[in-house]
Amino acid sequence: MGDVISLSVNIAGINLKNPVMVASGTFGYGEEYVPYVDLNIISAIVVKGLSITPREGNPPPRIVETSAGMLNSIGLQNIGIDSFINEKLPFLKKYNTKVIANFFGDSIDEYCEVVKRVDSVDGIHGLEMNISCPNKQEGWLEFGTNPDLTFRVVSAVRKHTKLPLIVKLSPNVTDVTIIAKAAADAGADAISLINTLSGMAIDIKTRKPKLANIVGGLSGPSIKPVALRMVWQVAKSVKLPIIGIGGIMTYEDALEFMIAGASAVQVGTANFIDPNVSEKIIHGIESYCEQNGINDINKIVGSVII
Repeated sequence: MGDVISLSVNIAGINLKNPVMVASGTFGYGEEYVPYVDLNIISAIVVKGLSITPREGNPPPRIVETSAGMLNSIGLQNIGIDSFINEKLPFLKKYNTKVIANFFGDSIDEYCEVVKRVDSVDGIHGLEMNISCPNKQEGWLEFGTNPDLTFRVVSAVRKHTKLPLIVKLSPNVTDVTIIAKAAADAGADAISLINTLSGMAIDIKTRKPKLANIVGGLSGPSIKPVALRMVWQVAKSVKLPIIGIGGIMTYEDALEFMIAGASAVQVGTANFIDPNVSEKIIHGIESYCEQNGINDINKIVGSVII
């Protein structure tokens, strides 16, 4: 009988039974996937992004299929932080999976207010801070595209929570390492990347954009090489745990991110194609370790040979 293989990883104090999480915005609040996947198998559910008050999001059409991916312009539709705590969290607490609350705001004050409401709530194991949002107080410049703004908003949030704080980075920047360093200096406990790439699609018959909002976020296999490169760059630049996101469809994809430097991964768009894909990826990683004599998944993190 072979050695027992350990798939457990630790992200900023959050002990995960395996390195496979599900990404915010692709798994709802967990309930929607119960008929298709055992939530106990997934290490962590990163819930749909939460704001202070409910949001209806953008008008349709707001999803467009693209070559090897999809564009979405949902507009951060959500039920609001209070409704999540009262109506959705009790359900999630029934399962042996960690709950990561993804959150956002239109101003630094809004970010801080959301955090104040969740900091002492039982059943939330960590926070993922979406900084790919425009700051309405400063000309709608995205928090995650300006290192000074990144530092200010992360610093402000850090003062209001003792929970592990994961900062999710935007890829729509010239140098992602500068933003990562700003987040780290401001007190982030971990980095997740990447969020979606900005893109658009046009209907050649009507000559109009296919999305009502014109521009949306590109996700899926088409962005994987970009995401992988950014994870590798950030892993070399900051001494924080990294969660890789972007076009992960198979266990091979997940392993690439971990070899590049990610301690864990999030599966996003693939959930729409195969709701049970996360379980398959977990089993695939375990088989890879068994076949290659690896008894601890952490041994492959950052093992890329350059």
